[in-house]
Amino acid sequence: MGKFNFIKTDIPEVQIIEPTVFGDDRGYFMETYHIGEFAAAGIDKPFVQDNQSRSTKGVLRGLHFQKQHTQGKLVRVTMGEVFDVAVDCRPHSATFGKWVGATLSAENKRMLWIPEGFAHGFMVLSDVAEFTYKCTDVYDPTAEGGIPYNDPTVNVQWPDCGCEHKTSAKDKEHTPFAEQKFEYFEKY
Repeated sequence: MGKFNFIKTDIPEVQIIEPTVFGDDRGYFMETYHIGEFAAAGIDKPFVQDNQSRSTKGVLRGLHFQKQHTQGKLVRVTMGEVFDVAVDCRPHSATFGKWVGATLSAENKRMLWIPEGFAHGFMVLSDVAEFTYKCTDVYDPTAEGGIPYNDPTVNVQWPDCGCEHKTSAKDKEHTPFAEQKFEYFEKY
């Protein structure tokens, strides 16, 4: 048995990854990445940047993408719980405009692989969450793009966190999905 269980979602390129966790009364140990096992699952691009954020309950970050320096992301939660979403922005894809979501938490230790050509976002469900992710390309602030988190075309079904969504001013200004061409994702 491998160290990871790779689970295909309704968009097969987006995968939920469950690590094998070795635990006892002292705590636990797990690998969070292994180049050979990830490559065997089709995740074979090198990671070049790691990021971490901390957010409070109701914070909704996204839905973000980069028009150039497109990033694949391997995301996980090290404290708390989030609902994580990937939206297919590849114009020639059979799942174009569709989304998948997964609950990631420090407790379930699940990860989500979001390949290039997808918008990504998450909402914090716990009082506080720390979110980490590995990226396949460097962040370029001049290449930012996004979709409104409440876009009616995409229609993400965000869970009820029992509080008001907290978004950035920038995230409120994204162009609706139906008005974007996504030509920068045609190669994916």
